[in-house]
Formats: sequence, C-alpha cells, structure tokens
Amino acid sequence: MIAGLFNYWVVIILMMAGLYIVMSSRHLVKKIIGLNVFQTSVFLLFISMGKISGGTAPIIADGFTAYSNPLTHVLILTAIVVGVATTALGLAITVRIYEAYDTVDEDDIAEMDIENENKETAVSTVVAKNT
Repeated sequence: MIAGLFNYWVVIILMMAGLYIVMSSRHLVKKIIGLNVFQTSVFLLFISMGKISGGTAPIIADGFTAYSNPLTHVLILTAIVVGVATTALGLAITVRIYEAYDTVDEDDIAEMDIENENKETAVSTVVAKNT
C-alpha cells in the first residue's frame, strides 16, 4: 500500500521542506532555493498523476489498450522553462539588492529602509520650514 504511494509521500515531504525554507529563512537566496524545492514537488505531483500503471506512450499499436496521457509531461516541460526563467530573474534582483544594501537579509534591508525613510522625512521637514 505505502510502496504504491511512494511518489506522493516524496511530493509531500518536498513540498513541506520547500514551504518551511521559504517561511523560516530571512536570506533571499535561501528563499529562492525553497521556492525551487516547492516547485519541484509540484512537478513530481503532476508527473505522478499522469502515469498510468501498465500504460504506454500514446502510439497506437497492436496489443496495447492503456495509454499514458502526455499532456502532463508537456505542461511540466513548459513549467520547468518558466521556473528557470523566474529563478534567474529572482537571482538577478537579489544581486541588485545586494549591490544596493550590501546584504541579502530581509531584516537588515527593512531596517535600512526605515532609517532612510526617517532621514527623508527629517530632510523634508527642514526644507519645508526653510521655505
């Protein structure tokens, strides 16, 4: 029973691991890795659902009655390409954030933003009083 559901157990473990990494980490690169782990679990889920026991490729031939649906596999190929593109974009934005803030930690970035906002408010107050 459990051996037949092995793929689904792997999906659940990977999904929970990816979700935990995204929620617990403050490091932006670790968050991107967590999203990739989560995404991989979704790929495995769709591929597992598309597989039929005893099924073959959908090529009509003598002696075969069960065919696997290739649509899920095609959709996953497209999703992999989109996943690589979004990962590259996320890493590029992370590099840009590192260049601007010299850190990729969310808490440090938020503190710097609050400090900059307070400085801008103080400067605008002084400019308003002088005019």
